[in-house]
Amino acid sequence: MTTPLFEITKAATFDAAHFLPGGPEDSPYRRMHGHSFMVQASVRGAEQAPVGWVADLAELDKALKAVAAELDHGLLNEKPGLESPTLEHLCLYFADRLKPRFPGLSRIVISRPTIGESCTLTL
Repeated sequence: MTTPLFEITKAATFDAAHFLPGGPEDSPYRRMHGHSFMVQASVRGAEQAPVGWVADLAELDKALKAVAAELDHGLLNEKPGLESPTLEHLCLYFADRLKPRFPGLSRIVISRPTIGESCTLTL
């Protein structure tokens, strides 16, 4: 029998402004605007002794919310790595900060639920 693998997920939200400096001059994305974002982080692995979980969901929640708080009610373009704050770059931003603490990090999903957009980074 193979060892079962599990994937646990936590979510957090944040609101932030941004603009996309690249692209056509007449693009509306070049103007500063804001969104409500949701981020989901998933950790994959076998259950770990002695508790029998993949990772502590409370610790994942705390870490995810701390990274979201770095961005909340700010201008994303001011953060290193987010000079062009696409959904793709936001995924990488969260992954870079969570992976050292959660080596089994398997997925980051960033979405803008009010406009039906999302991006998934699979690690």
